[in-house]
Amino acid sequence: MRCPVALTCAVLLLGATLVGAREDDVPMPDLGQTWVEIDGEVYGAGPDEMGPIGGGEGYGPIVTDGQYTVGTIDDLLEALSAAQPGEVVFVDPAAELDFTALVYAEELILHIPEGVTLASNRGQDGAPGALLHSDAFQTGPLLRAEGPDVRITGLRVRGPDPRTRLDHHRRAFSSGRESKDAGSYYYRLPNSVGIDTRLSGLEVDNCELSGWSHAAVSLADGIDHYVHHCYIHHNQRNGLGYGVALGYGEQVQALIEYNVFDYNRHSIAGTGKPGNAYEARHNVELGHAISHYFDLHGGSDRKDGTNIAGDWLRIHHNSFLDAAQCAVVIRGVPIEGADISRNWFAAEEPGPKVIRPWPPGGETRVDCRDNAYGIQTPRVKDNPAP
Repeated sequence: MRCPVALTCAVLLLGATLVGAREDDVPMPDLGQTWVEIDGEVYGAGPDEMGPIGGGEGYGPIVTDGQYTVGTIDDLLEALSAAQPGEVVFVDPAAELDFTALVYAEELILHIPEGVTLASNRGQDGAPGALLHSDAFQTGPLLRAEGPDVRITGLRVRGPDPRTRLDHHRRAFSSGRESKDAGSYYYRLPNSVGIDTRLSGLEVDNCELSGWSHAAVSLADGIDHYVHHCYIHHNQRNGLGYGVALGYGEQVQALIEYNVFDYNRHSIAGTGKPGNAYEARHNVELGHAISHYFDLHGGSDRKDGTNIAGDWLRIHHNSFLDAAQCAVVIRGVPIEGADISRNWFAAEEPGPKVIRPWPPGGETRVDCRDNAYGIQTPRVKDNPAP
């Protein structure tokens, strides 16, 4: 007879939620108007000519076919091995490809060659797009850009674990363990990554990304990354849990815009290592997070003896529609400074519950100005002078 403890462990490793519906099995909500106009100026996130924030129905550049059309795992692997720069591998919209067994048996990663587009049709006549998923906790990553200028578009990419795992984090770090032992215990529970790259020019657009305990999109290195018009949610393991994460590479830079974020520990985060920089604009943050929404680490986090929080940071025209957590936390000093402007915050007043460091200006190199506060009666409030 199998030991109940062993059975419990097997269930945990095989899938995130085997009983009942998954926490991340939710459609993107109707956003309504996501910006406010005050005295002729626009604050917060508005859609662009490509289509709605978060992508989906109404998105313009939907891919509907390609040089290769696949509907099975074997066909997808074969097409990716043959595809050349400029070609499209299109996944049949009816396909639901489960990579769990291959991740366990072969540590499978889907390698996307240089210049290749991997696509489905999310948004075409309301289609959800093909589903690629793994229920193996150690999936890391499921998709990897193996060359520059890879595009991933119109897909649902679902990971194994949409939960916060607060109890696991507490057991690791609040139980009197030594720091080294706490970290070792914490990482015994494997974590997962949806998409990653160490090369430049990754574009991820019009996708739904959920259930990745480490990060939905991990930008380990490279510049000119572009994450836009996606619905990114339920990536929220405590201690990790990133929607888009900028890593420790020599130079990691990204433009992140027109996305809907919800139920992420941090929707955007960066290591803050010199070379880190991102611009976040026209994103809608719905909240439901267990920590602050947009983040950039400082030297104390990396323990590198500096107070550096990346090269630069630009956060403008975003809508933070929930005030339960701090909107922006910069945990050091950006080399070239940070600009936080024309955002719409749900909080009624500026202050450290909205932005940190507070007050901005001066030695913080954070310029915080021209932001709107409050949902019912939005007003532009002055921030402290530098």
